[in-house]
Amino acid sequence: MRSIWNGAISFGLVSIPIKLVNATESHSISFRQIHVSDGGRVRYRKVCELDGEEVPSAEIGKGYEEADGSIVPITDEDLAQLPLATAKTIEIMSFVPAEEIDPLQMDAAYYLAANGATAAKPYTLLREALKRSRKVAIAKYALRGRERLGMLRVVDDVIAMHGLLWPDEIRAPEGVAPEVTVSVREAELDLADALMATLGEVEMASLHDDYREAVEALIVAKSGGAFEPTETVVEPAGGQVIDLMAALEKSVRAAKASRGEADREGEAEAEVTPIRRKSGAAAGAAAGAAAAPKAVGGKKSTAASARKRAASAATKKKTTTGKSDAGKSASGAATAKSTARTAKTAKTAKTAAAKKTATPRKRTSA
Repeated sequence: MRSIWNGAISFGLVSIPIKLVNATESHSISFRQIHVSDGGRVRYRKVCELDGEEVPSAEIGKGYEEADGSIVPITDEDLAQLPLATAKTIEIMSFVPAEEIDPLQMDAAYYLAANGATAAKPYTLLREALKRSRKVAIAKYALRGRERLGMLRVVDDVIAMHGLLWPDEIRAPEGVAPEVTVSVREAELDLADALMATLGEVEMASLHDDYREAVEALIVAKSGGAFEPTETVVEPAGGQVIDLMAALEKSVRAAKASRGEADREGEAEAEVTPIRRKSGAAAGAAAGAAAAPKAVGGKKSTAASARKRAASAATKKKTTTGKSDAGKSASGAATAKSTARTAKTAKTAKTAAAKKTATPRKRTSA
């Protein structure tokens, strides 16, 4: 990669020769301005407003415009004479935890490459020190005619530098937050957490610019003469009153369905219906309907069936107990009757024996 700046990192008394290389690149598609009627290029020409002549780049310099419109010329020699210690040096001033850097300050990113074999040792020393401390270095450097603020950190085995905006370049967010007081329920926060957990699992390397790909396909189609314009339907956004809970629930289901994680109970196909308040009579009827057993498949509800089985068991037990008591009574009566009959028979036999003994026998003559 081509370097855009050569200098050194000043790390205390240690000097590390480095080259500055762009760490990012733009893939945006650039368009040219053309004359619609004939397709000719439209170019900008730099013309002096005093004489009306076009000025070549070699004759264009810098100037500062005063409030009254007058111009103060500033040459490169003037800027070179300024006491700028960071003109060719990235001067490290301190080391701080990474979380102390406000992401709003982040600007362009660069890779710092060791410039020459002698730079390898101090470069590696600084890199390993940054790794072990788990901190970032705050530094000043000069690039393209102005002094800038930077943050050095380790990316893989390379020291990277992020340009930072100066603290006074960050605007305060005054008048940006909602002016009305809004309360958020715990249930809404729970659903928001669930949605964040579902959407948060993504591979950064899988993200790409869909719009740029569509523009590239458009250019290829038009250059080949096979382009057929289609009208894209864009749904209007904003200005709609929505049920926040329903929107969160549907968002969670949609996110899960897109990842093949639809609920096993068919949650992904369910629709969320907002709850509406009912009148007194309608609410009473609904409550009565909810209390009544619900028929499923032509049979009574489970609760009704259970009650019927319990009643049947109680009736059967009562009947069995009655029959058992009646049987016991009949058996007792039969036993008593048999005993009486036996006693009467014994009495009759005793009487007969006594009568036989009392009657004298007649003697017969010889």
